[in-house]
Amino acid sequence: MVIEQFVESTESVTTALIHVRPDLDPEALSLYSEGVRLQQYAESRVVQSDEDVKVATDDLSVISKLKKTIEERRKGYTGPLNEHLKAVNDAFKKFTDPLTQADTINRSKVLAYSAEQGRRRQEQERINHLREEAARAEMELNGELTEPVNLVEVAEEAPARYRTDVGTLGMSKQWRFEVVDFAALPDEYKTPDLVKIRKVVLAGVVIPGVRSWQVEGLRVTAR
Repeated sequence: MVIEQFVESTESVTTALIHVRPDLDPEALSLYSEGVRLQQYAESRVVQSDEDVKVATDDLSVISKLKKTIEERRKGYTGPLNEHLKAVNDAFKKFTDPLTQADTINRSKVLAYSAEQGRRRQEQERINHLREEAARAEMELNGELTEPVNLVEVAEEAPARYRTDVGTLGMSKQWRFEVVDFAALPDEYKTPDLVKIRKVVLAGVVIPGVRSWQVEGLRVTAR
C-alpha cells in the first residue's frame, strides 16, 4: 500500500509523494512471503551430496537476488525521506550559521578580555614582588629605605560569574591533551589500528604479536 502525504505551507502548496507503511506494501509482503518459504526450505534441507549442494546453490542465488530487491524497495521508501531530511538539515544549518558565528565571536572576545585581565594582574603582582624584594635587599644593605616602596594597585580577580537580567555567564576550565610519546604510554591506553592490521594480514604479511588464520566461507554469485 502506498499512501500519498501532502505537505502544505502557509505561502505555497508543496505536494510530496512519500511511500509509507511498508508492512502494507503488496510487493514487500510478496517478497517477505518468498523469504519465509526459502527459510523453511533451508531449515528442512539436508546436504549430503554434490547434487544437494547444487540445489542449495540455486536457493542461495535466489536469496541473493531477493535481498537486493528488498534493499532497493527499502531505498524507495527511505531515499526521498533521507533527501528531504538532508535538505531540511542543510536549510536549518544555514539559518543557524549567523547565530553560531555570533556565539563564537562573543565567546572569543570575552575569553580574550579575561585572559588580558589575568595577564595584567599577574604583571602587577610581579612588579610588586620585585619592588618588595628590592626594598628587603636595601634594608639588609643599609638598614633603612631611602624611599618608600610604591606598590602598584593590583586589579581584583574577575568574578566567577556574571549575572544580568537576561542570563548568567561563568568561566570554566576544560582539559585538553595530546600524546607526545606513544612508547611511554601504558599498554592499556594503546589501541591497535585494526583496519590497518587487517589490510596487512590480507596481504600475507606476518605481524609480530598478531595471530592470523583462515576460515572457509561461501561466495554466492547470482545470475
